[in-house]
Amino acid sequence: MLQLILGGARSGKSRLAEKLASESALQVVYIATSQPLDGEMNQRVALHRQRRPDSWGLIEEPVELARVLRDNAAPDRCLLVDCLTLWLTNLLMLDDPQRLVQEREALLNGLANLPGEIIFVSNETGLGVVPLGELTRRYVDEAGWLHQALAEQCQRVVFTVAGLPMTLKGPAL
Repeated sequence: MLQLILGGARSGKSRLAEKLASESALQVVYIATSQPLDGEMNQRVALHRQRRPDSWGLIEEPVELARVLRDNAAPDRCLLVDCLTLWLTNLLMLDDPQRLVQEREALLNGLANLPGEIIFVSNETGLGVVPLGELTRRYVDEAGWLHQALAEQCQRVVFTVAGLPMTLKGPAL
């Protein structure tokens, strides 16, 4: 099953994804896309680590998400990807603008053939005003297009607000 958990900052999306992964009764591998480049991000990463069970595997991959999913998906495994918008940011910041296109297409084209369960976490950034800066507008556009394409393939899509999940597609929670 493919699941997409969307929400704003501190909406409870990661906590919900972790709960679903724990309840899956599968071996869980957490795929972290962040690159903790400052003290605040280091603190966020530390909080996420504290919440996760020691039995979960961990893969840190900021760019090659499709490859990591392909290499680690298995019928008896739940892969939890946190988060897609950090992955997107990492790709936008690379010197090669084609890399984003390549990695996004590799991700979207490879999902249908992956065994096991995959849970994606991502920030919904399209609920506010259109940003002023060119890079920020591109980020919001790319995130929106990625979420739409991914939601088409996912069996469940959930939007979280104030820790409350709202099922947009698929079986209710």
